[in-house]
Amino acid sequence: MTTQQSQICQMSGSEQAHFIKKKQLSPVEVMDAVFDRIHSLNPTLNAFCVLDEENARKSAKQAEKAVMSGDELPPLHGVPIGIKDLVPTKGIRTTFGSKIYEHYIPDEDDVCVARLKDAGGIIIGKTNIPELGYQCITDNPLFGLTRNPWDLGKTPGGSSGGSAVAVATGMTSLTIGNDGGGSLRIPTSFCGLYGIKPSFGRVPLYPGCRNPKYPGASSWETLESNGPITKTVEDSALMLSIIKGPYHMDRHSLPNDGMNYMEQIKNTDLKGLKIAYSPDWGYVTVDPAVRKITEKAVKVFEQLGCEIEIAHPGFTDPLPAFGAIIARDSDLTGLRKLAEQYGEEMDPSLLAFIQKKWSAEELTDAAFVRQEVNIKMRTFMEKYDLVITPTSAVPPFEVGINGPNRINGQKVSRSHWLSFTAPFNMTGQPAANVPAGWTDDGLPVGLQIIGRHLDDSLVLRASTAFEEANPWRNHLPKLVAEVGF
Repeated sequence: MTTQQSQICQMSGSEQAHFIKKKQLSPVEVMDAVFDRIHSLNPTLNAFCVLDEENARKSAKQAEKAVMSGDELPPLHGVPIGIKDLVPTKGIRTTFGSKIYEHYIPDEDDVCVARLKDAGGIIIGKTNIPELGYQCITDNPLFGLTRNPWDLGKTPGGSSGGSAVAVATGMTSLTIGNDGGGSLRIPTSFCGLYGIKPSFGRVPLYPGCRNPKYPGASSWETLESNGPITKTVEDSALMLSIIKGPYHMDRHSLPNDGMNYMEQIKNTDLKGLKIAYSPDWGYVTVDPAVRKITEKAVKVFEQLGCEIEIAHPGFTDPLPAFGAIIARDSDLTGLRKLAEQYGEEMDPSLLAFIQKKWSAEELTDAAFVRQEVNIKMRTFMEKYDLVITPTSAVPPFEVGINGPNRINGQKVSRSHWLSFTAPFNMTGQPAANVPAGWTDDGLPVGLQIIGRHLDDSLVLRASTAFEEANPWRNHLPKLVAEVGF
């Protein structure tokens, strides 16, 4: 890899777009650089599971012609973008991480993909996920596991793990992930990146929100949000400005909030904001390293002039109910038919979930638990502008497991480490991960910033202020530095 190619891979997506428009960088040069990086690192990391190299290179040549002819260029003109394999892409194989859909090629783009392409972005491939997106790690029977570039023996989290690893290693600067229980925030926490789960409905879901032809290959309709995974807050603000807004096929999509998030993040004055810091919700067992690093990160907001209070919203552990909501949002009938036919080829933990017998009481009780969490959070946030917590209760853990069964010496459930993220899929509030710091052995730890209902703008502003005060972008995995980043 040449020095110039390394510099290209180090750029943010916004920088790549800027230099392309200024004719200081060619879309073809950018494409050459990212594919060189992919071919160098992907065999080790398994971030991309499907590449569309031939078409991406053709699109880059067309983008270069538009630059040279003086055409008016859209905001992401010529910039490579990776798309999570759970998000449909027209003409590009979309497997949902399952042998069942190994050869499926969608005939339409998800609406967020179409909007990114309209904005000039070039789709380069699909990033790896757990089967059908049902785990918060990244491993599946079709493509295998994805490794964390900070430590190859550790997981990058999931289910957007491939997207996060691709950005963390410069295989691309921009990716789309989605988040039904932490699936975007966890990987950005584990990979030292920025990611925002926007307010529920801010980014429409279609056709991912339904797929009757392909059972199981659909989103969790009342929990899930698509969103960006990027090196910088600026890149996420740019992407979110492009993909947000209503779409008639998604009944949950929100009216356009009229915000240009790129303009909003220019205001990083947070003085006077009231922020609640909850290190453990009052009941979560947290790894000591995570607690130490996030407590230090909270002091950054104090230095920015915010008023910090340690406080908890007061809800009880909603994770058992959360599992029932996932079941209610899933096509269980279709999934069970698939399990009868393909069970031996499916992930065992997914198979166990599908085969569990859910009672009507479990499903209705879960709805009431969600109401309780929602009401307590909204009441809590009448007093606060933002809430901050750890993103994950643990740093990245070993590949091959779905979660640790002990934290800080205490026995916990395998899902306990997700206690900070899932509640905001239940409430629909915007929530972002910012890199808070690194453990003594060099593993990233994230801080979660949660806004009031629909206040995506303040979450982005607070994230930008934190990034300026506590920059993370030049903190690189050793693996990346070794290939010339």
